[in-house]
Formats: sequence, C-alpha cells, structure tokens
Amino acid sequence: MAATATPHLLGTPAERVEGRAKVTGAARYAAEHTPPGCAYAWPVPAGVACGRLTGVDITDAMAQPGAIAVLTPFNAPRFAAPPDDAELDVLQYDSVPHRGWYVALAVADTPENARAAAAAVRVTCAGHGDEPEPHDVVLAEDHPDAYTPEKANGGHPAHRERGDAAAAFASAPVRVDTGYRVPPLHNHPMEPHAATAHYAGGRLTVYDSCQGTGPVRAVLAALFDLPEDRVTVVAEHVGGGFGGKGTPRPHVVLAAMAAIHTGRPVKLALPRRHLPSVTGHRAPTLHRLRLGAETDGTLVSVSHEVTTHTSRVNEFVEQAAVPARVMYGSPHSLTTHRVVPLDVPSPSWMRAPGETPGMYALESAMDELAGALGMDPVDLRVRNDPATEPDSGRPFSSRHLVECLREGARRFGWDRRDPRPAAHREGPFLVGTGVAASTYPVLVSPSAASATAHPDGTFTVRVNATDIGTGARTVLAQVAAAALAVPLEAVRIEIGSTRLPRAPLAGGSSGTASWGWAVHRACEALTRTVARHAGPLPDGGLTATADTADEARRTPPYARHAFGAQFAEVRVDTVTGEVRVRRMLGVFAVGRVLNARTARSQLVGGMVMGLGMALTEHSTMDAAHGDFTECDLASYHVPAHADVPDIEAHWIDEDDTLLNPMGSKGVGEIGTTGAAAAIGNAVHHATGVRFRELPLTPDRVLPALLSAGGPTA
Repeated sequence: MAATATPHLLGTPAERVEGRAKVTGAARYAAEHTPPGCAYAWPVPAGVACGRLTGVDITDAMAQPGAIAVLTPFNAPRFAAPPDDAELDVLQYDSVPHRGWYVALAVADTPENARAAAAAVRVTCAGHGDEPEPHDVVLAEDHPDAYTPEKANGGHPAHRERGDAAAAFASAPVRVDTGYRVPPLHNHPMEPHAATAHYAGGRLTVYDSCQGTGPVRAVLAALFDLPEDRVTVVAEHVGGGFGGKGTPRPHVVLAAMAAIHTGRPVKLALPRRHLPSVTGHRAPTLHRLRLGAETDGTLVSVSHEVTTHTSRVNEFVEQAAVPARVMYGSPHSLTTHRVVPLDVPSPSWMRAPGETPGMYALESAMDELAGALGMDPVDLRVRNDPATEPDSGRPFSSRHLVECLREGARRFGWDRRDPRPAAHREGPFLVGTGVAASTYPVLVSPSAASATAHPDGTFTVRVNATDIGTGARTVLAQVAAAALAVPLEAVRIEIGSTRLPRAPLAGGSSGTASWGWAVHRACEALTRTVARHAGPLPDGGLTATADTADEARRTPPYARHAFGAQFAEVRVDTVTGEVRVRRMLGVFAVGRVLNARTARSQLVGGMVMGLGMALTEHSTMDAAHGDFTECDLASYHVPAHADVPDIEAHWIDEDDTLLNPMGSKGVGEIGTTGAAAAIGNAVHHATGVRFRELPLTPDRVLPALLSAGGPTA
C-alpha cells in the first residue's frame, strides 16, 4: 500500500456504490424489515386544533379483528424523563397542542387491521358546549403575542445591529422599502417517516428512516430508561429527508413504546397525510427589506426584519435574516427576527433553513434596487461584494461569488438581455430573465471513523454516517481510497448504524465534511500502521481509528461559506397566468468537488426544489380548522421533470485549504438558496409586475397582469 494519496479519485464521477442494490430492491429501508411475529401500528391524530382530552374509548377498537393493543394518554407507559423536544412527549398527557397531535396508537396483526382499529377509537375533548376550544393559527406582523427571541435556529443571535441603519437609510439617495411573504412549506420525502422496533432481552433494536441514528438512540434510551449500549438504531438506506428527518420524530418513539409494551416487534409507517402535522415544516415568514444606496449602487444601509411563527410546544425560529449578515457590505445594518407562538405544529428544519426564505427576500429586494438605480443586477451584486464577512469582520476562507456571477452571466448569455421589463413578447407569452445569488455556511461537526486493512488487499471503513440519497457512501469510499492510494473497488463502506463509530447526522450540508474528515484521518493512521507492520497482515487485519472532536470544535478565525449565482429564463402565459421556466443555470463555488456526478445531482436537485418553492409549493393553514390543507402529493405540488426542461449546474475550481483535509464545502443546500429569487426576478422582468408572495401560481399571476394595464392584449 503506497503512502501517498491518489487525488484522481476525488472529483471523478464515480457511480454510486449502492446503486445496484437500490435498483434491484436489495437495499432495505426502515419499513422493509419484518421480524418474525411483527405487529403493525397506526396512530390516531387529534381532530381539534387545541383542547383537552376527556376520554379515549378503545372498546370498539379492541373488538376489531387482530387488535393487540390500543395505547392512549390514559394507559400508555410513562417515560423515565420528559424529552428535550416536547414534540416527542406523545401519549403522556391529556392536552392537545395542535390538530394532528397523536392521541392514541392502535396495534394489530396486519396493517389493515391496525388501521381499522385506529378508525374505531372514539376521542372526546373538552370545549365550550359542543364547540371546541378557540384556537389561533394566523400569523400577522402586528400579532400582539409577537416577541423577539434570544436566539434563532442554529444559535444565531435573533437581533444584530451595526451603525445606525435607520438614519443611513433615511439619508440614502436611492432607497427600496419592500416586503415579501413566503408561505409554509413541507418536506414530503418520497419515503415517509417509518420505523420498525424490536425489544427482547432488555435490548431495543430500531430501524428508522432518519438523518442520524445517534440522536434517535439517545432519545429512546432516555425515554425508556435504557443504557445507550442496549439500544441499536439502524438507518442503512433512507429515501430522502430534506431536514424533516433531521431530528427524532414521534413515529419512532411510538414504535418503540408499542414494541416494549406488547413484547412483539412493531412496524409503524406514517401515512403521508399525517406528515404535515408531526414531522415539521418550514414556517411562514414575513419579510421587510430596506436597502439604501448611493447613486453608483454602493449600499450604505441594509435592514432585514422577519416575522415568523412557532408552536406552543417548542420554540423554533427560522433564521431568515441571517443571510443579510453575510452577503453584501454596508456600514450600517439591522437584522432581526420576531416570532409568534400559535396553535400550530412545531416548525423545524427544511432544506437550507433560514437561507432559503431569507435569500429569496434579500435577492428580490436587490433586484428592486437594481431597477431603482437603473443598474444591471449582476453589476450591483459585484459592486457590493465585501472583502470580509460584514457581520463578524472575519476574513472569508474563500469567497468567489463574483466569479460565479461572471461565469454564470457568460454561460447564460446575460449580455444579450434587454433590461426593459415586459419588452420581450412571443405571441401570448411574455419572456424574461432573472439572476440571484446563493449562499450557505460551511459547517462541520466532530466525527469518528475506523479503517481496517485485510490480508486480501481490501479495506473496510466504518463510520455512522447516513446516506439520505445524496451519495454519501460513494464519496466517503472515494475519500478513503484516495487517502489509502488504492482503487475504489478495494474499499467497502459500512454506515448507518449506532454499532459503528459515532458520527453527526446528515444535515446542514455538513455530512461529507464531517464524516470525510474522520475517514481521511483514519485512513492516514492506517497507512502508518501498515507501514510499521512487518510481514503478512493477521487474519483479522489491522485497524486504525480517528476522532476529529478536538479539530472540529475549534472556532475558525475565518468565515466559511459556499456561494453561487443562479440565472433563470421564464415564459409567462398572458391568457392563463401560467409561469414556465424555460431554462435554469447555476454556477457555484463549493470548494473541492469530490464526485462530479453526485455533486451535480445535488445542485440540480436543490435548484429544482427552489423552482417548486417559486411556482407550485405551498401549504395553506386553514384558519377555521387549524390544519394544513395540502397534506398529500395530489394537493402539495412538487415539480416534475416536465417543469424543468433545461437545467444546468456548474462550479468553478476553488482551492480552499482552510476547510478540512478534502477542501470541500457542502453541496446539498446551496442549490436551493437563490433559485426562487432568480425565477421571481425573471417573472418581474417578463411582466413588469413585482410579485411579493410565493408561489407564483396562475390564480395570483393572471389578476395582477390584468390589473397592470392589459399585457394580455
């Protein structure tokens, strides 16, 4: 085994190592594990938006064929300690904090019988006469309960000021004072949340569809008073997560509870219609942007104020104003968040939380400012590109946003653009183009890994990473093969189990950077171990381990972010109001790309998700009933292939040695941030109408076109 790396392995478009297993059905997901004697569970959601249970009658349910048990807040086992995440405190008390909260769990011998038993449960709630208790689910900027929290998601300070933003804005020669609204959004992974739990001999084994098995094990061990070494959680294959599986969810707690209570393995796969109520969502955000600039486009004041909602169970604050602390230089800045607790399900992570709605609003306002200045939108962004991170003053480890904008403009043909709005018409269609910037922080967490050299010349690398469809297995195998200087086929990767060396969850575009760092270090250590070994390797091989806790926890002296530029061309039908994206282009600066195939897949996927946010995706909160009306893929419209006929993702060569041994930045979320703004800006360029609320559906676009003075002629 050579002691030098083979860098050609990194960056190559290697095929997914688990690809054959997936297409042949050999890859098994959480709900595909069926131990002998397996029972099935079906949860019962609350039918009121808030209130108190006065009774849960299980008589008819237990009379159903195959019924084994029905757990309710009045008979369910008590937890050893309340969970830190109150959304997991299921079947422990009689209050209902939001519609869809689980109030019972039916267990039976087949999925059909479990569903029938759940349907037979009779739930009664306290209220005023025959009416349920009043509820409040409507977000408004002037809501009397709005407050400024101490922190937003990610530990960011909720409020930050530099200079005097209000005074600088008031005196600026060119000003934009505008507002934008982003509705609630839901993750809807193809594989719904599911778990199979088995308890025997004092040991709990759970197969869970999650983004990290370590946090799930910690929660289950604490709730059921088990040592962590007697709890095993496996997530070998996961069919998408997008943040919704980033924290333990009620389904896995209920599956484990039912398995312990009944003494049988229990499988629980949530129906898709339940997901909006119990697996998190992107909270709606109301944005106010005030940008003040000199006549040459230099920003002098940036203010971004956000109002959002949270539940009465947990405080979760979408950090949507945080990107304004990173993107553009100005001597005066104000970024703040206000949150309103409502009778709604708890919001949580959804792909690029904070950056996605925040960049939509900020980049739309920048487009408005470019119009007010009579300046090219690309040039405006280039002019305000800062040398250091505006909020912290730290130097960037690397920042190549300008290069992304310039290269994107070249590839897109931006120089051929007529800047006049509503100037390009093709029969009944208006055509326009738009641009927006993208950003996402570079995050890393401590991880451990082991690497073993076997006598037959192969290697096994173990790390408790989770592949949620991103290609993590393949990229980690490439990292290992490069560090070991061996062919990719010589490396076997084991991931997705708490039996393996501990590792952080897949989230925040930090997975590869965190796991890969540990894998690289373990393989380096193994190389040294083998070099010192005399003679043939023992039958059990030689193993080396690594733990990056000390390195990863150090606060870097640099601001570390990925950047990008996104361009879109749209066609707006003046007869129907339909918006179609003709083409999208993204150019990104994401450090060293470790696998061209999987990176492009992630970037394109992120852009498509941004397209959905711009044109089709939204969840409507029904004020009368207190629930989300779009609760399946028939009503919550995600983009299809036909919606994106021409989409390209490229990247520039970025050599950043201040990140990790691979020099990589995350690619899972940067493609989403900026995409919706690019499309929205293109729609404005096409129509001359500025839309301030997403999504841009025909019912919103057509009336605006008609009221704008006849573009349908």
